[in-house]
Amino acid sequence: MRTGEGRPATAFLCESFTLYKEVFHFMAQEQTLIILKPDAVQRGLIGPILTRLEQRGLKLVGLKLMQINEDLARKHYAAHEGKPFFPGLVEYITSGPVVVGVIEGKDAVQVVRNTMGATNPASAAPGTIRGDFAVEIGRNLIHGSDSPESGAREVALFFKEEELVRYERSNERWIRE
Repeated sequence: MRTGEGRPATAFLCESFTLYKEVFHFMAQEQTLIILKPDAVQRGLIGPILTRLEQRGLKLVGLKLMQINEDLARKHYAAHEGKPFFPGLVEYITSGPVVVGVIEGKDAVQVVRNTMGATNPASAAPGTIRGDFAVEIGRNLIHGSDSPESGAREVALFFKEEELVRYERSNERWIRE
């Protein structure tokens, strides 16, 4: 059997399947926002924290150093508005430079959350970012989206689509099935 272009149908099917796999691979990748908070930046922990996330097989597709203004902080923490700790969240996240990033991978939200550890560092397991580096709940180094939906909303708050880079790592086949 041949296609209308005179090529064997098997060649056409192989090309179509390869394209399908590539499209599906990108669609299957979940994105999550991370914020290395002012305490992480001030303590010089940017490198070690990003390294732990990359060592889990996650991929950085967006990264920037920035100062979050009050308006952006209020939008980011909107779910907590009206709660007694809301003003403190806004005040702290705007108190110094932060590193914001977009992490991509299969089940990225849950993998990042497991790697971060419990919100309260006193309860965080050893081997997690918070368990190894943080001491107090108010200085717990890192924010990670709590769901794929929050991840999509938060990524859109901090990054324009053109700021995210799509690329394939040469070691992907050693990380993912």
